[in-house]
Amino acid sequence: MGRAFEFRKARKFKRWGQMAKTFTRIGKDIVMAVKEGGPDPDSNSRLRAVIQNAKAANMPKDNVDRAIKRASDKDTSNYKEVVFEGYAPHGIAVLVETATDNNNRTVANLRSYFTKHNGSLGTSGSVVFMFDHTCNFTIKDEEIDLEELELELIDYGADEVFKDDEGVHIYASFENFGEIQKYLEENQKEILSSGFDRIAQINKELTEEQEQEVNKLLDKIEEDDDVNAVYHNLKFSEKE
Repeated sequence: MGRAFEFRKARKFKRWGQMAKTFTRIGKDIVMAVKEGGPDPDSNSRLRAVIQNAKAANMPKDNVDRAIKRASDKDTSNYKEVVFEGYAPHGIAVLVETATDNNNRTVANLRSYFTKHNGSLGTSGSVVFMFDHTCNFTIKDEEIDLEELELELIDYGADEVFKDDEGVHIYASFENFGEIQKYLEENQKEILSSGFDRIAQINKELTEEQEQEVNKLLDKIEEDDDVNAVYHNLKFSEKE
């Protein structure tokens, strides 16, 4: 283990929109979860996870309930999750996760953003190999014995367990999400939030001016309503 620093840094590399967009993203996550496993959270582990994230984001329960009902009532057959890959200026790799009901619109929009900001939209497989696909959980710190929990979770594929002011954080490979979620629920660990990350294996450092060029593209991509998350391998200059 020992990758806690990388996981903490990954939070800076994973870029989210403003609060209003967070609610929009959660709404789309609900649609995909209901499409995949139905509207009952008791039998739909993905929907349970989204509801926990909605609570962590202070999304009103009425909004969540309405989103579940809307997702149950409407035809979601054309709604799908698509990952796009490309390069920002100066060779920075970019991964864009989307949820869309019109793939042609999403492709056209993303291609225009990359082109206008001196980047290029790539083909499938062009940069995804540069990122580790991980899952993460934050659970309530109820005087948890961190060492004991870590030893338990190793058997379920956990790569890193650490705590901070927000709670106890667990990171693992993407494919271990279900097993870890099941363990935490069966052992009455309160899950505050969960999700997925794509962590760059190697980050690239640029000058301040070059960094600003890249950020203009990333900001533009984030503004698109079809975009859920943007990942990249830019190493930010330490100003915080």
